[in-house]
Amino acid sequence: MTITLENVGIAVRDLEATIAFFTDLGLTVVGRDTVSGEWTDTAVGLDGNHAKIAMLQTPDGHGRLELFEYLHPDAIETEPTRPNEIGMHRVAFSVDDLDEALEIAARHGCFPLRGVATYQDVYRLTYVRGPSGILVMLAQALRSDPTGVSAR
Repeated sequence: MTITLENVGIAVRDLEATIAFFTDLGLTVVGRDTVSGEWTDTAVGLDGNHAKIAMLQTPDGHGRLELFEYLHPDAIETEPTRPNEIGMHRVAFSVDDLDEALEIAARHGCFPLRGVATYQDVYRLTYVRGPSGILVMLAQALRSDPTGVSAR
């Protein structure tokens, strides 16, 4: 069996604001739709499922985010995810200029949870609280060959 990661799906409070945040960081919208009907009820497991969706892609073409804003049933507001909670954790991006990425995030009212850290001499990284409470990790490699260590 072959398996390939297709995308990461995230339910959001405001689709347009979330698209603006991620496109300002450099992702592009590759598709938009409004979905409903029996097939979505079956696939998602919700009766009367109706949502606006957008698919975004990273510039390298490998990473995709599917964002969806529920029209029905009503979205359920929860407390923002904390880094140590079980379940959907965060979405992570490598950036070539962390300071620029943080300036972009700040324009959207999104700031680091605590600050910017340095992992050994390999990465500068931080978690920001993005739109709809999404945890977004931004990491900048400090050398051209980070020796296969992944930013976590």
